[in-house]
Amino acid sequence: MKFFNQMSLSLSRLSSLNNSLLALAIMVMALLVTTSTLARTSPNLVITPADVKDMRGAIEQDGQFTEAFVARKASVDKQIAQIITVPLPKDGGGGYTHERHKKNYKLMYDAGVVYQITQDDKYASYVRDMLLEYANLYPTLPLHPQRKMGKQNPGKLFWQSLNEAVWLVYTSQAYDLILSSLSSAEKTKIENGLFRPVVKFLSVESPETFNKVHNHGTWTTAAVGMTGYVLGEQEWVEQALYGLDKSGTGGFLRQLDELFSPQGYYNEGPYYQRYALMPFVTFAKAIHSNQPERKIFEYRDGIVLKAIDTTIQLSYNMLFFPINDAIKSKGIDTIELVNGVTIAYGLTQDSSLLDIARQQDQVILTGDGLKVANALDKNLDTPYKFKSVAFGDGNDGKQGALVVMRQNVGGEQAVLFKPAAQGLGHGHFDKLTWQFYDKGAEVVSDYGAARFLNVEAKFGGRYLPENDTWAKQTVAHNTVVVDEKTHFNANVKKGNANHPELVFFAKNDNVTISSAHIDSVYDGVSLKRTMALINLPMLNSKDPEQSLVVDVFEVNSNEAHQYDLPVHYKGHLISTNFELATNLTSLPVLGTENGYQHLWLKAQAQPKAGLSQITWLNDNGRFYTNSSMMDGDASIIFTQIGANDPLFNLRNENAFINRKEKAKNHTFVSVLEPHGEYNPSKEFTLSAVSKVQQLTHTKINNIDLVEIILSGNKHYLLAFNAANKIKNNQLNTFSFNGSKYQFDGRFKLFNIKE
Repeated sequence: MKFFNQMSLSLSRLSSLNNSLLALAIMVMALLVTTSTLARTSPNLVITPADVKDMRGAIEQDGQFTEAFVARKASVDKQIAQIITVPLPKDGGGGYTHERHKKNYKLMYDAGVVYQITQDDKYASYVRDMLLEYANLYPTLPLHPQRKMGKQNPGKLFWQSLNEAVWLVYTSQAYDLILSSLSSAEKTKIENGLFRPVVKFLSVESPETFNKVHNHGTWTTAAVGMTGYVLGEQEWVEQALYGLDKSGTGGFLRQLDELFSPQGYYNEGPYYQRYALMPFVTFAKAIHSNQPERKIFEYRDGIVLKAIDTTIQLSYNMLFFPINDAIKSKGIDTIELVNGVTIAYGLTQDSSLLDIARQQDQVILTGDGLKVANALDKNLDTPYKFKSVAFGDGNDGKQGALVVMRQNVGGEQAVLFKPAAQGLGHGHFDKLTWQFYDKGAEVVSDYGAARFLNVEAKFGGRYLPENDTWAKQTVAHNTVVVDEKTHFNANVKKGNANHPELVFFAKNDNVTISSAHIDSVYDGVSLKRTMALINLPMLNSKDPEQSLVVDVFEVNSNEAHQYDLPVHYKGHLISTNFELATNLTSLPVLGTENGYQHLWLKAQAQPKAGLSQITWLNDNGRFYTNSSMMDGDASIIFTQIGANDPLFNLRNENAFINRKEKAKNHTFVSVLEPHGEYNPSKEFTLSAVSKVQQLTHTKINNIDLVEIILSGNKHYLLAFNAANKIKNNQLNTFSFNGSKYQFDGRFKLFNIKE
């Protein structure tokens, strides 16, 4: 009505014009009315009439698309044979009513798709009847009864409004798919009783979420915008794109501007990049279908498509790197990325995406899904290439970086180095931490989130209290802790306002190396870390390939502090080259706060000056030795998670901590060495002992020198210039053991032959 009122007003203003001009204006207005009416052509979101025509033809032939359709139809047939259940909301995440409403929106969407492909009215009728049930229920709902148990904004159908927005993203598509089958009275009942109240609740009644630059805001704006397209409410679309006041200070486009770096890295990390990807790609596809002139997939240099590719890159062995509040079981086969890859391939026909689609082993019943299925049937996929990349953080790409280093040595290896920004409320206080993966397994680990997702019996499936007291704390990560205090004193606002600086990222055929620093996590303390993933040059064809991870962590202060550097490892301790004082009959707790209260002190030692070595065996059947330089004063502490955990909420994982007390400046230097094999099935063990025999570190001006001597008289020297700024192609010269060396740029690995 608003549009027609504006049209009438415009016509009245034209009354003073001559008749021919007035007639022309009336023709233009009529055209606009026609265009507005056409906007409600069904379907008009992710699936279009052209897609429906193609899909109907496709199921007449054999292939992956037909197989997926038959399986989906069988599932839908089984479910719609049951009575429609739209329960009064009662439970939190994982509870019956929560899960029932989730199943309902997925079922309505699937039934709508099957209706479009089969043209069988029973599927549309089922969706209609369920929507009518919701239209009767929704206007009667107060805020959800479990709302006080969570910190998020409450919903009505769900305990938090985020889930309400997800529900609407799916349900708006379901309505779009059956719209043409409904009578005017049914449309009025469903729209006035359900969609308009939900949109109002999520938008004008929840401005703090709707305008928020956050994944909750992404889901909400996508839901409202997509519903706007279906109901022909362009005003909702504009608000979804630009914020409630349409100023551009909020909305979907602002989120595309703020939440992604120019390379497509999402500020909250891979886990939430995966989760937020669904509304980004789904709403973008709806915009593309309805208003192609907006060129949404070209927006900000193709940021949506970049985000899809970056999400893939931030995985290892099909699982996402578990930084920040992450659940470790999530990977590239999650429905969010399946949709992302499907839409990306539909737009680009990039054959390497088919490699990922084949691994995902899921076909989406859309027009783009048909393109993927047909291409896979023809074996058009080419290998997807995982790369070593420094993904700049922040909307300008200059707020630190998430660094991925990869190489293929005896099975793909990866180092994740994290001089990244805080990551908003889901971020952890873990500046300059790292993780290591080898032969498909996590070796040096990150705890991720303390949460049993959707397990209602475990704190309602929400984040556990230990997520704050342990998982987010610095000691839960592989980075330096000063005086047993958490980075930024666990202040999220301060963490978001400060970030590390990426000094450099560089690579050649044998070495990938990166360095970063930050001076703001502790007052008066500077932290600088340089990490390198090395494939040692083979001296002869008989030598097996050997890889190393080199870690140089420099801490500087004008005052004395205690410095702790944990390594959280996966596997069973095999040996140390120093004596342990092990607690045999009782376990003291390592500390009282900041995560230390959750660590049992299992053993401690004070290795002599020189090389300390700790070896463990991972479940992948490989040994790993951490070799560290020790000065004779530092100690090693062995811990296990589990103290002050009365409800057994935490996993009992192991770590060792290199501790230096009463020091102003200290440099931790270590080398992680994968080696050998243990095969319990065939009962053999190979190379269970480390080859590292000597490790030294010296600094000449701005040049760090890490000397590594392996058994068999193999002698290597890693030289790097970690100065904050150097000249382009700078020539670095130094003397070492009486010989002169030089290298261009940031680094070089020297093979020393004595």
